[in-house]
Amino acid sequence: MTSAYKIHEHKYDMVVVGAGGAGLRATFGLAQKGLKTACISKVFPTRSHTVAAQGGISAALGNMGEDDWRFHFYDTIKGSDWLGDQDAIEYMCREAIPAIIELEHQGVPFSRTEDGKIYQRPFGGMTTHYGKGTAQRTCAAADRTGHAILHTLYQQSLAHSAEFFIEYFALDLIMDEEGACRGVLALDMSTGELHLFRAQGTVLATGGYGRAYFSATSAHTCTGDGGGMALRAGLPLQDMEFVQFHPTGIYGAGCLITEGVRGEGGILRNSAGERFMERYAPNAKDLASRDVVSRSMTIEIREGRGVGPKKDHIHLDLTHLNPADIHEKLPGIAETAKIFAGVDVTKQPIPVLPTVHYNMGGLQTNYHGEVVTLKNGNPDTVVEGLYAIGEAACVSVHGANRLGSNSLLDLVVFGRAVANRCAETIKPGAPHKSLGASACDKSLANLDKLRNASGGTPTAVIRDNMQQVMQSNAAVFRTGETLLEGVQKISEVHASFADVRVSDRSMVWNSDLIETLELQNLLGQAVATMVSAENRKESRGAHAREDFSDRDDDNWHKHTLCWVDDAGQTRLDYRPVHMYTLSKDVDVVPPKARTY
Repeated sequence: MTSAYKIHEHKYDMVVVGAGGAGLRATFGLAQKGLKTACISKVFPTRSHTVAAQGGISAALGNMGEDDWRFHFYDTIKGSDWLGDQDAIEYMCREAIPAIIELEHQGVPFSRTEDGKIYQRPFGGMTTHYGKGTAQRTCAAADRTGHAILHTLYQQSLAHSAEFFIEYFALDLIMDEEGACRGVLALDMSTGELHLFRAQGTVLATGGYGRAYFSATSAHTCTGDGGGMALRAGLPLQDMEFVQFHPTGIYGAGCLITEGVRGEGGILRNSAGERFMERYAPNAKDLASRDVVSRSMTIEIREGRGVGPKKDHIHLDLTHLNPADIHEKLPGIAETAKIFAGVDVTKQPIPVLPTVHYNMGGLQTNYHGEVVTLKNGNPDTVVEGLYAIGEAACVSVHGANRLGSNSLLDLVVFGRAVANRCAETIKPGAPHKSLGASACDKSLANLDKLRNASGGTPTAVIRDNMQQVMQSNAAVFRTGETLLEGVQKISEVHASFADVRVSDRSMVWNSDLIETLELQNLLGQAVATMVSAENRKESRGAHAREDFSDRDDDNWHKHTLCWVDDAGQTRLDYRPVHMYTLSKDVDVVPPKARTY
């Protein structure tokens, strides 16, 4: 097999797969620490999906009123519906403050208050005094915060001499016989040549798998390639049943309308013009957590109070806001609404609908970003040489439901954490461990099989089937019946991949092959999501079952681990939630009823 493809070999201290916010923060941080670092990205770094993040990044700076990282810690645990690991949440919320100040010093052009401080807006589920007041905690660069952060981190990575391999598609993790990760095999899409990146540490920062669904705010590049590679390497994924629907995707287009719109005073209204969130979340109203708002909107539509000819969506009303404020604080939203919904937000409401937005599940890690797995009874066994950060990972700081503006924070804090950890544990220029001659054979066989696939079903047909099943059977509300049907249907879709047809046999700019490789990554995670959801017999956070409507802490206060093999067969196990903290500065928050 190895003779069929020429492989160029590279040796680095660290290789980062993915150049979004998490990948670039890790890349820049690792290079800054003196580690020889390569970053592989299938798109140009500033086209990574972090560029689409709008509303802001959370940190208890207290620029707009009293705040404390302990309040942020409490809100994040409550938002996670008590499935978040409290040691990791403490680390994220405490480190948020220096991490944001570092971003500012590195050049992120945050919006400013009158006295020159970083502007902060309110976001859903963010409070002061452990739920008694509203916090303005989300640091914003107008409504283009992700764009500002991504460009700054790319510039910093270049300034610190990190090396980039752009438009390279990562095919597989290269694992040794002991289960340690020794690097990654990648395809240079522009030349068709293969490159083996050997490294002391490999960081997966490949983002989420939102494109497993039909309607998603995710870019078409969000195919969860890291999760797919991890499953093929025999590793499990954690908490895949928890998929966040953002309340406000543009109806019909799926494009994101940031939660910052509601933070600035936007109101959700039904067909009667009623501000219906007062019924479901009397205190937080439109700024309740995302799972609560998405379900409330769905109930309004189900009960016949939706808007439009089909009564199948909701209005987001900004018409009462000052047009000058919209122009200053939400310019991108005004433009997006005009292009994709044809509305002038100063005069007309935006048509919106809950849309798949974020995956809480991913590769399980500790708060250093080190991938851990269940081995010999220890659920926190570190996988040597492998790290995961951002949406590809499950730290788990978001638990069953992520709070808005905690995702950009997750990227920055844990990208930074990986750099700090590797600086402590990896010696620059140390010799690489030996790698067997057959180390790449399995990956090469998979590539060869798909490149020459001559079945009867085009990639696009299988992808569409997968997206329709996920949209119908793993939605905002779930039942045992729809989930069982979903398990059967998604298994059939996975099996149909054996009959895939790739019509382009070339290696250079073969988009047919790349989309097929991406579909393979998506299918494994779609199966894991559906099987994990059917298995969890409770409602918690974004996983809302109508047949098990209550949270069940006695039986289900635990993380799900799901393995999916190449044939689509699954195995489930569990990992305890970390109900301990790292310091004496904060107490563990015991589970209680979650209301807004």
